[in-house]
Parts: sequence; structure tokens; C-alpha cells
Amino acid sequence: MNFTKQLIAILALLPGLAFASEGGIPLDKAPERTSLTSLQNGAKLFVNYCLNCHSAVNMRYNRLKDLGLTEDQIKNNLLFSADKVGDLMTTSLRPADAKAWFGAVPPDLSVIARAKASPAGTGGDYLYTYLRTFYKDDTRPTGWNNMVLPNVAMPHAMWQLQGIRTVKMVDEKDPHDATKTVHKFAGFEQVAPGTMNQMEFDTATADLVSYLEWMAEPAQGTRKRLGVWVLLFLSLFSLLCWRLSVSYWKDVK
Repeated sequence: MNFTKQLIAILALLPGLAFASEGGIPLDKAPERTSLTSLQNGAKLFVNYCLNCHSAVNMRYNRLKDLGLTEDQIKNNLLFSADKVGDLMTTSLRPADAKAWFGAVPPDLSVIARAKASPAGTGGDYLYTYLRTFYKDDTRPTGWNNMVLPNVAMPHAMWQLQGIRTVKMVDEKDPHDATKTVHKFAGFEQVAPGTMNQMEFDTATADLVSYLEWMAEPAQGTRKRLGVWVLLFLSLFSLLCWRLSVSYWKDVK
């Protein structure tokens, strides 16, 4: 009986725990930026700010033609000098160097949007919140920390766009123990401006996240369109079957 009560108590807590991120802050809903213009901008941000350290070994540059880019546009704007349009999106950063500089090897980003999906939100929600919650922390080896992933090894790659921010914390009484105080997140403080204001940076981040979601499944648009036609066909087929059944059995007593 005691085991049953404990199990019920744990299950009752799970919904509340599921909607917290790894750092204990709620995830923001990622805006849907699925236009070709947004995805093209996201691809540009990915190549300029992510591909220096991260690879995407399941993606080739020429797949970007699905986003409306021509081969010349890919060559002139998104390729490094030694890359070819048919190459995989890999990085020149050696794993040993990454381990020495950051303490960890940067993960491959091919399907990161799908890998980060959880009951707390979609992978896009996780990435959108994560990329927007970096702050300056001189106690960290890279000088940066993150609210979603505390003690993160990754530096803030897009800090020039967002600017430099510090985190504001306030002391509050522990609701479970009045003799103790807890540090609670109270927002960010802008120390130095970036090249974008907050709205522009949020929009750019949403474009990047949308591209990461597209890259995780480039055929998702086709899959959804086919799904609609399949459902329409099944609905029509069900209607015809029903009417045929009624016609066949109407004279049977």
C-alpha cells in the first residue's frame, strides 16, 4: 500500500516537472517562421554562426535548393572556399581541439531540433529559449553561461548581434524552509548593445530555429501536404463504402 501511494505521488508530480527546462525556467514558444525568406535567412545564420564548431553531417549544401536558392547563390553566399555544393555540412574544428577549448565536443546539429523535443515543448521551443538566454559569466571558462543549460560549455556565438547581458537574481525566502533563502531569476540587464535590438534578435533566432527544424526533416512540408490528401481520400472512400453498404443491405431482412 505504501508503494502504491508513493507511486501515485510521483505520477502526480510528473506533469509539473515536465514543463520545466533543464535550467528550471519555462520554455518560450518558438514563432513559426516557415516562409522561404525566413528559412533562407536561418540557413545563412547557421552557416555563419553555427557551422564553425558544429557539423550537420546528414545535410548537403545542395539540399538548400529546396529553399529556393540557386546553385550560384549557395556557392557565393553559403560556401567556404574549399567546399563544394555537393559536400556535407561539416566543420574543420578537430574534436581534440574542441575538447581542449570548450571541455566538450560540439554535437552534430542535423537532427538537434528533433532530439530536444520533450513534454516541456518542441525541440524548436527548447532551441529558441536556449539561444536567447545566454548571459555574461566571468566564472565560466568561456565567459558565458545559459539559463536553459547552466554551466554550458558553448560560448555565446551570436553575442555581437544580441549584445552583452548579465543576469539579475533576487534573494527570496525558501517556501519550504523559512530559515533559508533561495536565488531566483529576475531577468537580464543589458550591459552593451548589439547590432540588433531585442525584437530583431528574437526574429533572427526564430529564423535560425526554423531552419534547424527544417534541416531535421527537409521533407516535412511534403509529408504534411500528402497527409492532407490522404485524409481527404480516406474520408471520401469511407463515405462511398458506407453508401455502398447501405445500398447492398437495404433489401436484406
